[in-house]
Amino acid sequence: MFCHVLTYSYLCLGMIHYIQLIRPLQWLKNFFVFAPIFFSNKLLEAESFWPTLILFASFCLISSSIYCFNDLRDVEADRQHPKKCKRPIASGAVSVKGGYAMMLVCTIGAFLLIPFANSVNTPYLYIIVAAYWLMNIAYCIKLKQFAILDVAIIAVGFVMRVLIGGLTTDIWVSHWLVMLTFLVTLFLAFTKRNDDFRLYEQTGTKPRVSITGYNKTFINEATAIIASVTMVCYIMYTMSPEVIERMGTRYVYLTSGWVLAGLLRYLQNMIVFGLSGSPTKSIVKDHFVQFCILGWIASFFAIIYL
Repeated sequence: MFCHVLTYSYLCLGMIHYIQLIRPLQWLKNFFVFAPIFFSNKLLEAESFWPTLILFASFCLISSSIYCFNDLRDVEADRQHPKKCKRPIASGAVSVKGGYAMMLVCTIGAFLLIPFANSVNTPYLYIIVAAYWLMNIAYCIKLKQFAILDVAIIAVGFVMRVLIGGLTTDIWVSHWLVMLTFLVTLFLAFTKRNDDFRLYEQTGTKPRVSITGYNKTFINEATAIIASVTMVCYIMYTMSPEVIERMGTRYVYLTSGWVLAGLLRYLQNMIVFGLSGSPTKSIVKDHFVQFCILGWIASFFAIIYL
């Protein structure tokens, strides 16, 4: 009996390490897939919601396969990092073979899910998922070593999420949504680089090769500029004639306050408190950011759905 309990406990612990490897917390990023149906007043329509949910799951799996590859690629560097050394492969909790096996399972699973969306644009869905995978493999191998290019690729990845959400339901994605997605995620990527540079200053250890292409002044000024452009772009989006006509209301601009508050909070965390770090963790832990996001969603929902 004791042996069975011990074996069961060991299997559960191993499963936990594999779950940590695929980083389910990072799946929050894939909610960008829902942006097209949300902004097109189709979020509550089953024929749009369920196919998008399937592609959301597909993107969760394909992004997890990239996380596996990244940890396998950077295992030696992660072991020298004060936080990343606790990652499953770097700590030895998951073997290299186990990491590759999980990567393969996630990759195959991502492509197997696509046909279940029953989309008229299924071939394009395969292309975008494959392009996202290849782009991020190249990012892990080489492209992340180049400053600015590294954050631009991250932002492009989010644009691809929005585009695949639109293609899944055959919804046209406006240039406004593409621009805003790129700008917001570029802003968040720069705040993460601030955290990396602060660690580099404190320890002399490079958390990533590209960090030598950044400094505190450049990061602060770049994030401030991007935040300003994002805010202007969002206001122009909410007041554009095509958006007013499509949504059937001219009051979308009232949601701008939430966006401004969220951007300012991120800048405050980065510049004043030095708490930039992972955007996903900020969303999970920062109550003010959570309040801004929920307020924005609620006000937008009320304006275009009620």
